[in-house]
Amino acid sequence: MKKGFLLVISGPSGVGKGTVLHDLMNTQSNLVYSVSATTRKKRDGEIEGVSYFYKSREEFEQMIKEGKFLEYAYVHNNYYGTPKEFVEDKINEGKIVILEIDVQGAVNVKKNTDNGVFIFLAPPSLKELENRIVGRGTETDEDIKLRMHNARKELMYINDYDYLVVNDHLNSAITSVNEIINAEKHRVYREDDIDFKEDNNE
Repeated sequence: MKKGFLLVISGPSGVGKGTVLHDLMNTQSNLVYSVSATTRKKRDGEIEGVSYFYKSREEFEQMIKEGKFLEYAYVHNNYYGTPKEFVEDKINEGKIVILEIDVQGAVNVKKNTDNGVFIFLAPPSLKELENRIVGRGTETDEDIKLRMHNARKELMYINDYDYLVVNDHLNSAITSVNEIINAEKHRVYREDDIDFKEDNNE
């Protein structure tokens, strides 16, 4: 494979995206996480270009004007965005760039790239999703209601994705995502220098 591609993964809170992505990073050697840009202040232990690309508000807004983001959002008084340049550079290096993002962000990314593979990770049912969130024991009743409300809205975007993987059994879901990645690696248009010559000895 000469060029990589952007792999966008979305799914409701509690569906298991973090666990699936952690396994992918351990099994697929050429995967890298997309590094976001942000206007929030750097925290102790964070590294420029690894944790985030740290920008001033003026720098970030100038990048917006220049169309340098695949997507961006304004959250809790700070900007967050996916820089095109980082993604494109890594793809040109043959890397598969993973972007874990919500459905609205994924729709925006799809508008701004022709080299993306979009996977929606879904629960086997809303009831099972609720059981998983409750089982974590970290959310209040109000938080659970909000997450389930958001999950119902997110599931309406499934048809905007290329692939649907149902996380019923974790190992099966991980296998499915790996199979998608391996199949996408072998798409003909990614092999841009194929040249089969005629055998003149016949």
